Amino acid sequence: MSNPFKMDLSGKVAAVTGGSGVLCGCMAKALAECGAQVAVLGRRMEPLESVVSEIKAAGGQAMAFSCDVLKRDTLEAATQAIEAEFGPIDILINGAGGNHPKGTTPKSYLEPADLVDAQEGLKTFFDLDMPSIEFVFNLNFIGTLLPIQVFSRSMAERGSGVIINVSSMSAFKPLTRIPAYSGAKAAVNNLTQWLAVHLSKVGVRVNAIAPGFFLSEQNRSLLTNDDGSLTERGGMILAHTPAGRFGKPEDLTGALLWLVNDEAASFVTGTVIPVDGGFNAFAGV
Repeated sequence: MSNPFKMDLSGKVAAVTGGSGVLCGCMAKALAECGAQVAVLGRRMEPLESVVSEIKAAGGQAMAFSCDVLKRDTLEAATQAIEAEFGPIDILINGAGGNHPKGTTPKSYLEPADLVDAQEGLKTFFDLDMPSIEFVFNLNFIGTLLPIQVFSRSMAERGSGVIINVSSMSAFKPLTRIPAYSGAKAAVNNLTQWLAVHLSKVGVRVNAIAPGFFLSEQNRSLLTNDDGSLTERGGMILAHTPAGRFGKPEDLTGALLWLVNDEAASFVTGTVIPVDGGFNAFAGV
């Protein structure tokens, strides 16, 4: 890959949670290309090592570290390992997150008949089980808050640092069928603004990037059919995306590099930047 513009992040240490994913893996590579030493974080080492290998093959510096964003002890162990290898963390990208089928409704609208004539296998909003709702909410919200608590403390102590959270279009306009995910991402936006104020006196900037619709392994089957054609939901999304296409991971790079650069964005904190092909701006008519 090639970054849209060049900047010097030499001497900076970046930690990227969800680093084996399509979007955050691309972010990790972009940071490394600019000279940062990148800690690629996730639960499974094999996909993390794959990203690290690509970074090293391109001449960058990176290492994989296993942790669970919902378990403080693993985050603290990762922090110690990162600092021992690279030094204190300067940039934190909170990319871990996702949805779960059990936290979704199969239909966009509740029909009166759904309440009277229960269909086999059809779960309405009223049937969603709390463990699944809690898992989705915790993964996206607590899985953002907890890494910030652990990884950014040294930033506050040193008086400088940058935190980038990964939000979603669902935070602005809740998408049908995914109540827990939408609520959690809205909470991430709120947390981003709250932290930007709270950490302002210790020199830590906090912003978020809200991707539009990008094809990934998590959503590919929801948006496209096996033959590559669009599903009904995929077609609806593109119909509401003025750019007329799904995003590419590299589309996030410009916003990322701008936000992490203390010279370019020293006065930018508490913002949520949509990178969405116009989806958030489009009223549908």
